[in-house]
Amino acid sequence: MAKPNDKRRRPVKAKENAGTIPVLRIKKGASLKAIYAAALRAFTAADLQKYTEIETGIPARQVLSDLEAIDREEAQKRRRESKNGRSR
Repeated sequence: MAKPNDKRRRPVKAKENAGTIPVLRIKKGASLKAIYAAALRAFTAADLQKYTEIETGIPARQVLSDLEAIDREEAQKRRRESKNGRSR
């Protein structure tokens, strides 16, 4: 049992990380229109910036050439396996 003079600590609020999703607080039974309005008000320019930044990636030609090389290797393996299976 807790003593009357005990000071209970509140849990420390988690720091906002770049990958966290903010909680949208709405009233119970709110209409869809009210929910969308609250979401629109909560959406900031910083949120938009995350989706408009141009990220450097792997060129599509390089990905395609890698996939074609893997496909050639697998096709050779399948041919070898089928030849080995026929000779028995």
